[in-house]
Amino acid sequence: MAAMAAGDEHAASEVLRGLARHLNCLNEDNKATRKRALELIKRETVDKKLSGAVQQEVFSALLKPLLKCVSDPMERSRETAITTITEFIRCVPKPEESLPYLMPCLAQRLGEKEIHEPSEELRLSASEMLTLTVEVCGTQLAPYLSEMFNILQRTIVDPFPDVKRESCKCIIIFAKCLPEHFHMQAESLIKPLMQTIAHQHSRVRVPVIEATGAVIQQSSGKNVDDVISHLAQRLFDDSPQVRKAVTVVVGDWLLHMRDRYSYFHKLIPLLLSSITDEIPEIRLVAADLWRQVGAQWEKENEDDIKDKMDFLLTAPPLYPPEVERPGLGCRELVVRNLGRLVPAITHDVTDWLVPTRVRTSQLLSVLLLHAEDHSTQHLQPLLATLYHACTDSEKDVVSNCLSAAKLLGTFVPPAVFLKLLLDHVTTPSSSALPWAPLMVLAAVLGGCSKPLLKPHLQQIADTLVQPDVCQEYQQVMYLEQLLACVDVLLCQCESDCGSVSLQLLQVLVNVQSLSTEPQLSEKALECVQCLSKVQGLDSVMELYRQHMGQLLDWLSASVSIWSSYSPQRLQLHIIVIQSGPVIGEFVSQLMPLLRGCLQPDRDPEMRMTIFTMLAKLLLDAGNTLDSQGHFRNESEVFLCDILLPNLVWHAGRTAAAVRTSAISCLLALLHGGGITPGQLLCMEEKLTPQVLSALEEDSQMGRLLACRSLSTILRLIGSSLHPEALNKLYPELLKRLDDSSEEVRSVALQALGLWLSSLTKDYNPELCAPHLQFLFQQLLLHLDDPDSSVQDQVLEILKKGSSVHPSLLQREVEAVRDKQRSPLYCNQLLQHISSLPTETSADCPE
Repeated sequence: MAAMAAGDEHAASEVLRGLARHLNCLNEDNKATRKRALELIKRETVDKKLSGAVQQEVFSALLKPLLKCVSDPMERSRETAITTITEFIRCVPKPEESLPYLMPCLAQRLGEKEIHEPSEELRLSASEMLTLTVEVCGTQLAPYLSEMFNILQRTIVDPFPDVKRESCKCIIIFAKCLPEHFHMQAESLIKPLMQTIAHQHSRVRVPVIEATGAVIQQSSGKNVDDVISHLAQRLFDDSPQVRKAVTVVVGDWLLHMRDRYSYFHKLIPLLLSSITDEIPEIRLVAADLWRQVGAQWEKENEDDIKDKMDFLLTAPPLYPPEVERPGLGCRELVVRNLGRLVPAITHDVTDWLVPTRVRTSQLLSVLLLHAEDHSTQHLQPLLATLYHACTDSEKDVVSNCLSAAKLLGTFVPPAVFLKLLLDHVTTPSSSALPWAPLMVLAAVLGGCSKPLLKPHLQQIADTLVQPDVCQEYQQVMYLEQLLACVDVLLCQCESDCGSVSLQLLQVLVNVQSLSTEPQLSEKALECVQCLSKVQGLDSVMELYRQHMGQLLDWLSASVSIWSSYSPQRLQLHIIVIQSGPVIGEFVSQLMPLLRGCLQPDRDPEMRMTIFTMLAKLLLDAGNTLDSQGHFRNESEVFLCDILLPNLVWHAGRTAAAVRTSAISCLLALLHGGGITPGQLLCMEEKLTPQVLSALEEDSQMGRLLACRSLSTILRLIGSSLHPEALNKLYPELLKRLDDSSEEVRSVALQALGLWLSSLTKDYNPELCAPHLQFLFQQLLLHLDDPDSSVQDQVLEILKKGSSVHPSLLQREVEAVRDKQRSPLYCNQLLQHISSLPTETSADCPE
């Protein structure tokens, strides 16, 4: 051994003797000389792969001159010096012997406030040399903690990204090598790390996160609060590698940090957030770490949870089938920290950043899945959070929160959540939109089971049908959520909904009456069909037959206060239209309701709406109001008590519009067969004056409808009218021949034709000759009308009337023939009169 040592010393002496001249050249002023000397020193030492003992001797002799060259003005010389020293440290047996000289030099070059090494590449090489020194020297660096931390504080924030990365690598190794010393100054690295954690390069952010993990792990743990928010932000990083690094670091803290129990409530949300990451690899890593955390906690607290380990292994009923139930330790960790997690969730779910709100809403579902029925004690703040979150403009936030609400329905007893939810539905908080509680209610009900819901159906339905709930708001979103609540009850409870069928139908009728969106109305009608189907009814009409009496009572209760703004008038429309022939079975109950809302002193706009509705029904009376023949029994009452009072003239445009809608209803009654000719004949004396009065309306539509009504009356009972009654009609119709509307003139001419057709043997032409003469004279005036279509129509009417009193008409035609612009029509009429059969020309009608 001694011989070997002597040999190594001799070899080292030989090497150093050969380097003597080169060492002297290092002091020369010439840059090239110094550069060449350094290169030769490197070639003669580290490049020749000398034995370890020789290298150690040579390194000891060369260290100081080489360290001096680290500050050489020439960059290439500094580079060679750093490279040579690095290689010596890598291969010498005792690199720690260099520390008294190496560390002050590195501290001077890298650890000062001002950067003394201008070259980025050389700062990187020096940092790599420091990392190597930490690796090979380990605990021998304990006396140089201050130098190490000063260097690392500066290199972490170095402008060169690669230097930052190397510094983070060095920190991780340093923390593991000297854990008993590292913690004393570890917190000094937190600030520079946090300054760098958001660096623009992801390949820098990842090592910074890993270095932060090592620093916190090996420190006192008091700086967790200083880094937690920065790590939370990195969970939204665009780079999956960065998010994965955060996940691994947080998982490691939860498993190994000495004071981890104090920070569970802050660290658990970070790890659980990664369970919903979009990258499958990150989700798997997070899930595996979380299982380890839960299993470790379960083992550490085995005595405290022994009962639960024995008895709480069975999953609750309705547990989401596609989800693996977390272990007991994981569930207990969430349960014990939920009180501190919920306020944070409430805060972050309203954050101004969309990604934060989305991640928070995802986390809420994960927490509730772990908390199970323990979320009951936090129900009030959870509901308040959901009300705000479900009104978010971001669809993903809303979707995630509704999933969380569904979990509440799965785990919380209905008696508990309904007590709060239904109160919020009837009296929404001023800080939340009115439809938010309904949206949450629908989601919660969707998570509840049929057997649990059944005892509470009546309470839910009674709440939904309250006027303050189903009639107070007309926003589409509110109505959609109201409909969603009914829909989920039908899906969850099916045939059990028969006990609350009336209330659900009332809600659906109300949604249809208030909806301005066709799609929403269609969806409500689908729910009506579903409501009848779950009860085993053949059709929607059967459903209405089942409840029509109650529905009409429901409407009648408020009829005295109806106005044009009342939803009840629209509800009435929906009920009578959708029930089809069924409404004909309840005419006796419907009539008082109509009488109550159609009195002349009631709201004009409301009356117009209802008259329009009735007109549609009466046009098809056989399939609606008169489907059972009951309406005819009420038609006289309908005419006298409802229609005629609304035809009485009152000043104003609104009153005129009401009269027009009433006359349209009358016309529908006459056309649809809702009144028999015999009933109409009995009512003629009361009806005719009002119709004749309507011929003078300012409204063209009013006059037109009045003419058509008069035509229909003549067609139905004209031949049964007394001559005096008939003679009251034609003068008013003649006035309409001068109407400004061509359509009114045409209909008036048709009515006059029907009037002439109504004359029977009871109408004595001789006694009524003055009436006929006046009628013929007026018609002959219009036989010369500028409009040829009017002339043709008048000609046909006069031809029809010629059989009533041919001689009288002939005289009148001859008297005016030469006064008209063209005798053509008069000649045609005279020719027609002369062609009449002899028995007809006896001036007496058939």
